[in-house]
Amino acid sequence: MEVSIISREITKPSSTTPNHLRTQKLSRLDQMNIDTFISIIFFYDKAPKNSDQLKTSLSQTLSHYYPLAGQVKDHLSVDCNDNGVTFVEAQVVAPIDMSNVLKRHEIDPEGQLVPCKEHEMLEDQSILAVQVSYFGCGGMSICFLFRHVIVDATTAANFIKSWGAISCNADGGVINDVTIFDRTSIFPPRDDSASSGGAHEILFSSSETLKKRFTFEGSKISALREKIGNWPTRFEAVFAVIWGAVAAAKREGDDLVATIPVNLRKRMNPPLPDQCIGNIHTIIQTNWPTEETTNYSSITVKIHKLISMVNGEYVKNAHPNGWILYRATNNGNGRLDTIKRRLFMISSWCNLELYKTDFGWGEPVLIAPVGKLNAGDNIVVGLLDTIDGEGIDAWVTMSKADMDKFEQDSSVITYASFSSFV
Repeated sequence: MEVSIISREITKPSSTTPNHLRTQKLSRLDQMNIDTFISIIFFYDKAPKNSDQLKTSLSQTLSHYYPLAGQVKDHLSVDCNDNGVTFVEAQVVAPIDMSNVLKRHEIDPEGQLVPCKEHEMLEDQSILAVQVSYFGCGGMSICFLFRHVIVDATTAANFIKSWGAISCNADGGVINDVTIFDRTSIFPPRDDSASSGGAHEILFSSSETLKKRFTFEGSKISALREKIGNWPTRFEAVFAVIWGAVAAAKREGDDLVATIPVNLRKRMNPPLPDQCIGNIHTIIQTNWPTEETTNYSSITVKIHKLISMVNGEYVKNAHPNGWILYRATNNGNGRLDTIKRRLFMISSWCNLELYKTDFGWGEPVLIAPVGKLNAGDNIVVGLLDTIDGEGIDAWVTMSKADMDKFEQDSSVITYASFSSFV
């Protein structure tokens, strides 16, 4: 695929951020995150060739989400200086058609639809970049690259949907109130500028990995839930199948640990608004004896109980010093344990209603994570709703050896479908 850059510019908020809001402190939950990125792409089958509407509405949206137009400062705060976000326009050169791209497991393996390289955002300390790419067929992709330091899945989803709502209305649109407050009163930060960059290097090595999409259709999930018997959620049912297949293929001597982000907004007392900006989630971790991996009823009950116990007090009591994921992967001195600890990292963007995101020319035909993820020996799974809202697309990243075993698992074959197109 060949992509030609049309323009690259900086989009700033439409209104100036007041001086008293210029510093957004990072909470402990922000600091706990590996300094990595969220990259997600939306495809539309018809779109205008002029981006003026998108630029104007992006500027208006950034006035509500002003920290995203700022710069990270010493892993302690965000300078809400209205520095702006990178906005790239590009043309996909024929004969590549958007329909061909949508069939791929790796949607954009070379990162040509992504607005910039991650190291560029680290160098200028920016938080958000966007690329709009036009296809000759009349389709369009919009790719978002968020820096995770102040953006979790809920924050990203709310920003994207808010931008769409504003873009659909010439008068600026109406969006839900965005809540930006000092989260350090709830989750006090570390008082130094140490970052989790070392954990990033350990978690994501340069080992070659594959990414494939496995689609669990709504009817298959319903059948699975009925078979399990205790009517787990869609996430719990799909988790059980994927975990079982991964565990069955694990190598002798491995200690396989599952990590799951849990949104805390509705679990706090009192609850926090859904529109609250920041990393307001915690990561739970667990594993089970190998002999239990095919007992889906037992797994779904246990994972349900584990997630249900998470609330604000749980986070404060269980993790008073933060750094949950770092402690889960290291022995405390920055080096891997002598045991072969591997992570099964699964996160869900389901139920965020992303497929309702309309910028003025209809809803997306596909939403997908994008970018080449070198997970090393770890396994990374991202879950997204299918377009009908009933099924789940599981984007699975693992080594080729693990993938060869995973896609031959009987339950994966029974409940998921996947294309051989690469």
